[in-house]
Amino acid sequence: MKRPILAVLAAGMGSRYGGLKQMDPVGPNGEFIIDFSIFDAHRAGFDTVVFIIKHEIEEAFKETVGARVEKYMNVRYAFQQVDMLPEGYTLPEGRVKPWGTGHAVLCAADVLDAPFAVINADDYYGPEAFQSAYDFLTTVEDEPNKCHYAMVGYQLKNTVTDHGSVARGVCQTDAEGNLVAVVENTQIETYPGGIRTSMDGGKTWADLDPDTLVSMNLWCFRPSFVEELIREFPAFLDKTMVENPLKGEFFLPLTVTEMLQKDIADIKVLPSHDKWYGVTYHEDRPTVVAALQEKTDSGLYPSPLMESL
Repeated sequence: MKRPILAVLAAGMGSRYGGLKQMDPVGPNGEFIIDFSIFDAHRAGFDTVVFIIKHEIEEAFKETVGARVEKYMNVRYAFQQVDMLPEGYTLPEGRVKPWGTGHAVLCAADVLDAPFAVINADDYYGPEAFQSAYDFLTTVEDEPNKCHYAMVGYQLKNTVTDHGSVARGVCQTDAEGNLVAVVENTQIETYPGGIRTSMDGGKTWADLDPDTLVSMNLWCFRPSFVEELIREFPAFLDKTMVENPLKGEFFLPLTVTEMLQKDIADIKVLPSHDKWYGVTYHEDRPTVVAALQEKTDSGLYPSPLMESL
């Protein structure tokens, strides 16, 4: 089995936060959030990273993130551009929005030649998640008629913010801890009584168990998953070109769900007790800065971070 690859989704810009979040210094020595993920992944065993970016940010990204990471890991790049479509398809007039996380992984198909984990560039996942992902990818293999993948699940209470609502994929699992479905909740927020969700724009609310497992887009796949993306993307485009040509997105959970329904894959949910951090809103930044400082002060991370790899 080839050694696993870390695939980093870094093409997007934070519309609510403003600017390239993955290039915002938040660590004690000016580290980016992605630096902590790279550190944790490397410590878990990953030695190759694929950054999936846009050509528009290529120079800035390579000069900042890439330059420091390539000293310690094998670095590959893939580019997600909105006009990268299968033969026979053309970009809808006026389309500028990226095609989603599934399309991003598709754009890296040529360099994802081993088992791989997928993460967002601007999220802090914690060391437990990367160790679980690496252990899974190095011990579990596909079978002839069944693909075996995994997803790291976080307790909802460890992923919410006090500064607004968030969207989370709520995980439904069976008795063996395998994923049955991911139910997208687009409006989840904290309130004095706990955590609640609304599916109708805030007209009605329902409480959610704070320990509910949610997806934060940390997946463990194999090249077989890329093959399935290649098969599924044209069908997605056929439908989206008619129904929502300017904004429709090809998300990773869409293909995951299709494979589950066809019973050609199972997804093991790997629970993490780490607290997830991200800068969903500008007001979240001080919390992230303080948390990373505390983790460094406690000895979880060395200072400076990357120089110790």
